[in-house]
Amino acid sequence: MKAAVFDYQCPADLQEARQALQSADGLAKIMGGSQSLGPMLNLRLARPATVVDVSRLPELAQVRMEGNRIIVGGAVTHAAIEDGLHVPLQGHPMQEIAAGIAYRAVRNRGTLGGSLAHADPAADWIVTLTALDAQLTLSSAGGERNIAMRDFMQAAYTTALEAQEIIVSVSVPHARGGRWGYYKFCRKPGEFAEASAAVWQPPEGGAATLVLGALDGVPMQLPELALDIGREGSAAASRERIEQAIRAALPQRDAVDHRLHAVCLARALAQAGLA
Repeated sequence: MKAAVFDYQCPADLQEARQALQSADGLAKIMGGSQSLGPMLNLRLARPATVVDVSRLPELAQVRMEGNRIIVGGAVTHAAIEDGLHVPLQGHPMQEIAAGIAYRAVRNRGTLGGSLAHADPAADWIVTLTALDAQLTLSSAGGERNIAMRDFMQAAYTTALEAQEIIVSVSVPHARGGRWGYYKFCRKPGEFAEASAAVWQPPEGGAATLVLGALDGVPMQLPELALDIGREGSAAASRERIEQAIRAALPQRDAVDHRLHAVCLARALAQAGLA
């Protein structure tokens, strides 16, 4: 099947992109690397009147430091992060995460902002950036606003992004000295995860953030288990305690799902040195 007819616009800068979206009056779709939107267009699951290509916007291709956080442009590709093309992200957890996304052909084109906007519950960035307490900057003709990653995704394939808004950038901690772990289960390399878990403890210490991904909707945090691990150390990260926390958090899931998520969380905790 081929896509339904649509107009294509490739704006030269962010201001022109915002104007294009405003003039489309809610009938436009933003295209980054087209790894998600492209198939949806061909299957006619998406039938926009206009497609606005933001993949070449210079404002969305930058990576820079601001204080103790890294600002990553929404059009930065997974491959660019994986390859360490941007100095602030060299050695950062995001570099390892990017290297495990799908296949190299997808990483060459797929963008950070595009993955977040698509909001597939099994996507790597959804769960890991929730754990990292990422902050998103959204822009439209009416101005800019910031939103936390934990508030951005509202349900499967549903976000707080308005029709005329663009994900300009994502802010993450620099991560030096922090403890980090991420593990996902896939039936074969390159497929979407059936279960995943991310762990992050900032350099200053305190309770870690434990997040389960690849669920039916938004990622799920486990604050009580995180507090227990902060108080009791690795003793609270035993197999029994982890499985108990998973069963309580996912009562509608079966024993197989409980086991998969428990293994992912245990291995993520081990990677972070918290188990």
